[in-house]
Amino acid sequence: MSQSKLFPAGGGATLAVIFALAVSPFPAHAGDPIFPPGSRVGLIPPPGMAVSHSFAGFADPKENAAILITTLPAAAYAKVNKTLDAVALKKQGVSIEKREPIQLSAGKGYLLVGRQVAGKDHYRKWLLVAAVGDLTALVSVQVPEHDKAYPDSALRAALASLSVRASVPLEEQLRLLPFTIGNLAGFRVEGVLPGRAIVLGDVPTGSSGAAQNEKSKGASKEASKVPSERTVDARMLVAAVPGGPSEFGDRANFARLLFNEIPEIQDIQLTEAGPLRIGNQMGYQTMAQAKDVHGGGDVMVVQWLLFGSGGYLRMTAVAPAKNWTSTLARLRAVRDSVKLRGAE
Repeated sequence: MSQSKLFPAGGGATLAVIFALAVSPFPAHAGDPIFPPGSRVGLIPPPGMAVSHSFAGFADPKENAAILITTLPAAAYAKVNKTLDAVALKKQGVSIEKREPIQLSAGKGYLLVGRQVAGKDHYRKWLLVAAVGDLTALVSVQVPEHDKAYPDSALRAALASLSVRASVPLEEQLRLLPFTIGNLAGFRVEGVLPGRAIVLGDVPTGSSGAAQNEKSKGASKEASKVPSERTVDARMLVAAVPGGPSEFGDRANFARLLFNEIPEIQDIQLTEAGPLRIGNQMGYQTMAQAKDVHGGGDVMVVQWLLFGSGGYLRMTAVAPAKNWTSTLARLRAVRDSVKLRGAE
């Protein structure tokens, strides 16, 4: 890793800041729904609004107008429908004037229209609640009371254009991470926690994804399917986390506490623990022998921590002991290719 610091100087940086710096709008043709980065729900925003860099939705800072998109599981629709009423919203300063159904190509929904008072500010308010496939979508719109840039008809048209995509493309998810991985070393992407972490894993020997696994270098374009039966094939987590110890002398205890949180292992016997230089950065390595909690197989476990100003990178991996030498070499290749965005 060539970066000198994981986070900007001053210690005030958070993942949210890095997330915002990493996000960029995704192009779309006129008339196509636009999906905020990492969101399965999108719409055609009214002219003047653009994708927000600080929340899932759209904004026009000049007019102090915004559209905020929130998603919940499909089962939440019935509960929201029952509990989201005029009385509940009144407690939040929202006065509902009417409730009406709305036509959606993506599913069923209804619209609450009213006004909101926040301190000295007065807004017109729209709240769309929709059951769309396997999601419940909540879309909140607020526009200053006397604003002329966003008439009712334009905002209703935007809400009626609500669309849902089956999944968020993997490459889009990877763009939301505050770091890049230049070499997957044969691993595949199993999951992404937007803005924070990625999980890598080996394709089980003899599976249909093995050929693809051998070709994996850099970011894959599509995620392979996770095996239906659990195996003890190698898996690795890479995460950017705010905070961490401020003093060098606290790192060993901090690393030990984090290592004890690694799930699905037991009978742990430490083999190595100590400071380690990773690229140009000081880090901390912890390695151990253990047993897999499900099958009882022998596994090896490694944790690398890379400390910076305002946060740290945590890389942990668990793999079968029998192939540890070759697997460790691949894990190190992944580790050494991780770079914070903006510092490549």
